[in-house]
Amino acid sequence: MGKRLLHTGVSANEVGRYVLIPGSVERAALISEYFDNSHEVAHRGGYLTFYGTLEGVPVTVTSTGIGGPAMALAVEELSECGADTFIRVGSCASSSPVSKIGDVIIPRGAVRMEGTGDYFLPRDFPAVPDYQLFRCLEQAASQSGFPYNTGVTITKDSFYTEAAPETKPVHDELSFRWDSYERAGATNTSMECAPLFLLGSAKGLRCASIMICATNYQTYSNDKQDYPAAWERRAIEVAIAGLRMLIHADRFKI
Repeated sequence: MGKRLLHTGVSANEVGRYVLIPGSVERAALISEYFDNSHEVAHRGGYLTFYGTLEGVPVTVTSTGIGGPAMALAVEELSECGADTFIRVGSCASSSPVSKIGDVIIPRGAVRMEGTGDYFLPRDFPAVPDYQLFRCLEQAASQSGFPYNTGVTITKDSFYTEAAPETKPVHDELSFRWDSYERAGATNTSMECAPLFLLGSAKGLRCASIMICATNYQTYSNDKQDYPAAWERRAIEVAIAGLRMLIHADRFKI
């Protein structure tokens, strides 16, 4: 069986080269339904892992919880087991009229309004996804028929500094930064993209993200009736289709 890693509880023979990393355990279970021969291999803390195959090759899905630190920890342990390709499958909020509720979002870059990435690369290093993986996801989205965009995401560390910035002593600074990012055209906000992209660059991993937009611009609501859960399948289905493309491309590399 081999050594089980401390936080995720996985061992090397239970992790495929290709990994999907949602936040919630519920979404991890949902994604595993798209695999062939899927089965649970570990569940430690918030890290739930399923192993299966796609296009005949081993694939994995692991839930990572919310935020950069928990996500980065999972990616480091999974990469130690041989994984080198990671697709974040999550949700985001709109920061522009361009992004509407139910849209599929594939970030082409991330604002570093977070701190986890500082542990991997200097602040002046850009947070961008792996280009080949990004293009596979974009192509899959264009073929899906779902509305989508590929704008810049704002990665933050604190959910409620966006949802309720006026409650924080640093309200003036937060408002200035948010306004600047929106004026520059950032289309959505997230909590894991920037550190994922930076970790990928630092460790030579292929990393990208795909998300479902959970809000319309400036209309945040905590009412689940405003966000039909079935829309999550849009991001999942595009992620699976994009991953299939990448697997085929890898298979025919010289």
